[in-house]
Amino acid sequence: MDQGRWVFGYGSLMWRPGFPSQERRPATLHGRRRAFCIYSVHHRGTYQRPGLVLGLAPGGSVRGIAYQIADADWPEVYAYLREREQPTETYVEATAQVRLADGRRAETLVFVSDTRHPQWAGMLSLERQAELIAGAVGLSGPNVDYLRDLVVHLREEGIRDAAMEQLLQMVEARELALHSHTRRGASEPEDALP
Repeated sequence: MDQGRWVFGYGSLMWRPGFPSQERRPATLHGRRRAFCIYSVHHRGTYQRPGLVLGLAPGGSVRGIAYQIADADWPEVYAYLREREQPTETYVEATAQVRLADGRRAETLVFVSDTRHPQWAGMLSLERQAELIAGAVGLSGPNVDYLRDLVVHLREEGIRDAAMEQLLQMVEARELALHSHTRRGASEPEDALP
């Protein structure tokens, strides 16, 4: 087991970490999976029309990136991560062992979805996820852009996440249908938190 401080990223931390690292390695975390399981009511949706953002849901496994942080940088990196990942406290800090691509194991800091938080969406079907993501827009832009950005960056890392790829296809099909329906003069359906 490697000594030192490690951080595991499974979403935007993979391509936009925002902190210095000594080492960056592909890694796999078992027992959690990448999922759109958190309602977004600010950045990718609103209270009236929530979107979804990524979290780590229980079960399965997830491929991501592990970063080793120098001890001297750790206090600043940790403070940055808490500010970035905990604005609404929809994630909780956890320690998890990952397997690095070179076979080593590392104990990492990872932010997992808080299943007790009001914004926890739970285990939604892909159909329901697509329904929520399609047409949702928040302060950071359309929800579909977040999903599209994820899939593009996963592909660049050599990761084919079949569920995310299928979800993007479903959302793009729904968005196309919504736009053609709206052009014919109908209004979009409204969704609210259940």
